[in-house]
Amino acid sequence: MKKNQPHFLPNRRSFLKGFSLVLGSTAFGFPFFSFGSCQSGGNSGVNKESQPAAENQGNAKKLGIALVGLGGYAEHQLGPALKETQHCYLAGIVTGTPSKIDRWKSEYNIPDKNVYNYENFDQIANNPDIDAVYIVLPNGLHAEYTIRAAKAKKHVICEKPMATSVADAQRMLDACRENNVQLTIGYRLHFEPHNKRVMELGQKQIFGKVQSIEARNGFNITGSNPNVWRLDKKLAGGGPLMDMGVYCVQGACYTLGQTPVAVTATFGQVTHKNYFDEVEQSIDWQMEFADGVIADCSTSYAEGQGLLAGKAANGWWRLSPAFSYSGLRGETSKGKMNYPDVYEQALQMDAQALSFKNKQKSIVPGEMGLRDVKILMAIYESARNNGKRVTIS
Repeated sequence: MKKNQPHFLPNRRSFLKGFSLVLGSTAFGFPFFSFGSCQSGGNSGVNKESQPAAENQGNAKKLGIALVGLGGYAEHQLGPALKETQHCYLAGIVTGTPSKIDRWKSEYNIPDKNVYNYENFDQIANNPDIDAVYIVLPNGLHAEYTIRAAKAKKHVICEKPMATSVADAQRMLDACRENNVQLTIGYRLHFEPHNKRVMELGQKQIFGKVQSIEARNGFNITGSNPNVWRLDKKLAGGGPLMDMGVYCVQGACYTLGQTPVAVTATFGQVTHKNYFDEVEQSIDWQMEFADGVIADCSTSYAEGQGLLAGKAANGWWRLSPAFSYSGLRGETSKGKMNYPDVYEQALQMDAQALSFKNKQKSIVPGEMGLRDVKILMAIYESARNNGKRVTIS
C-alpha cells in the first residue's frame, strides 16, 4: 500500500466505509449537432440557517444546481465553473464528509438549508432553491442517485459514464421520464471548439468522406495509491475503458455523427498486478460503422495518451491533446486550428441549464449516455471472448 495518495483519487475502502455509515445511520454558443437523440454528511450542526449572501440575490433567474459528491472534479472543475456560468449557479451540496461543508458554504455562499448528506438527500424534493443536481459520484452510484433525484422532481446532470450496466442506464432514463425531468450527461467536449470543429469536419465531410478514425486516451495511475475507487470493480464498473475510454467512444461517434454497428476488442497485458487485480490495465478496440469506417481506439491506466485523429478522402485532422480540460491543440491538412481555451464545464452547464429551463432536448441527453454504455458493454464482451465481433443493438 502506497502512501501520499493524490487528492483526486480517494481511498476506495474509506469511501465504501464512510458511504455505508452515512446510508445506514456562452462564448461559442451551442455546438454543432453531434448525434444526440437517437462526498460527506450533515449540515455542520448549525441550528440557525444562514441567509444567502448579498451577491446571491442576483441568482434569482438562474437555475440552482446541487453538486452530489465533492471530490476532485467537483472541487477543481465544476465548482469554479459555476462561478462563471450565466444561467445556473451552485445552490447546494450533497456530501458525506462533514469537514468539507464549512469551506464550501463559505466559498459559494450556500445556506445551511441547502446542505445535504446521502441519508437525507431525498429531502431535496422540498427545496425550491434547487432545480437540478449534478451527480459526481463514483460510477457505480450514478443510477441510485439519478433515480432518487428524479423522484425528487429535480433535473439531472450525470457524469460519464452514465452507468455501469445497460439495465441501470435504462432505469435512469425511465425514472426521469416518469417524473417529467430531464437527464443529461456531463459530456463537456461537445462544447469545446477544437472538438466541435472535428464534428464539423467529419459530419459535413469538409475533406470528403471520412476513411478512418484514431482515438487514444489514458493516464498512468500506477504511481499513486492502488487502493482507489477507480480500481474497484464495484464502484467503477471497470478500468480505464469506463473512465478514459468513454472519450474515445464519444470522439469516434461525434466525428461521424453515427453509432457503430459492431466492435472487436482485446485486453492489454497486465504489468502492474498489484493495481489491476479487479479491472483491466488497458484495452484496444475497433468500432465498425455502417459506412465502412473503422475507428481504432485504445485506453490505458498505465500510459499517458490523448489523441483524436481522422483521415478523409482529401485531407486529415488531428487533436493532441484531444480530451484535456485545457491546452488542446489541433491541426488539419490545411494548417493549425486556432481556437482559444474555453471553460468547457461552464459552457456545458449553461447549455444544460437552458435546456432544463426551456424544456428543450439537450444535445447530450440521457439517450446518448445509454448508447455509449451499450457500446462499452459490447467492447467488454468482445474482449472477454478473445476479440469476437459483437454487434451493437
